Amino acid sequence: MNLIIYLLAFTGGFVIMSMELLGGRVLAPYFGSSIYVWGSIITVFMMSLSLGYLIGGRWSVKQPNLLRYGSIFLGGALLMYPLVLFAEPTMQWIFTRVEDPRYGSLLASTILFMVPTIILGMISPYSVRLLVKSVEGSGQVAGRLYFVSTLGSALGTLFTSFYFVLHFEINSILIMLTLALLSMAIIAITCHYRGMGAEKT
Repeated sequence: MNLIIYLLAFTGGFVIMSMELLGGRVLAPYFGSSIYVWGSIITVFMMSLSLGYLIGGRWSVKQPNLLRYGSIFLGGALLMYPLVLFAEPTMQWIFTRVEDPRYGSLLASTILFMVPTIILGMISPYSVRLLVKSVEGSGQVAGRLYFVSTLGSALGTLFTSFYFVLHFEINSILIMLTLALLSMAIIAITCHYRGMGAEKT
C-alpha cells in the first residue's frame, strides 16, 4: 500500500506544478507574462496550497483510508476539467472589466485555479497520515513523502515547460492531467475495496 501512496503523492505534485505553469500560458494572451502576472499566479497557488494542507490535515484525522484519499484525486479531476471549457470565456469576461493587469491577473488566477489547487493541496497531509504508523517514525515518513511529492513537482515543471507546451495545446495538456488524476483515484479506490475484501477472507 505504501508504494501506491507514494505514487499518488508523486502524481499530485506533478499535476500541481504543471497546472501552475499552464496558468501562465492561459493568462498571457490577455495580461502578458510580466512579473505581475507570475506574482499573481504564484500567490494564488501558494495560498491555495496552504489552505489545502490545513483542510487535508483536519480531514485525515477521522477514519483515514484509501477510499477517502482517492476521492481527493477524483475531486481534483472534476474541478480541473472545467478549465478546458471555461478558461477562455472567463478570461475574456475579466479582461473587458478589469483594466489593471495586476488585479486582472490576480482575479483570473483566483477564479480559475484556487479551488482545484486547494483540493490538490489536501494530498500531502493525507498521504502522511496514511503512511505514519508510529510517532517515532513520523518525521522520517514525512521527509520521504515530501521528497517524492517535490520530485513529482520538479518533473512536472520540467516536462511541462520543456516538452508538453511544445507538442500539445493547453487544453490537451489539461485533459491529460485530468486523466492522470482520475487514474490515481481509480487506483486508490480499487486498492481500498481489495483491502476490505482481503480482510473479510
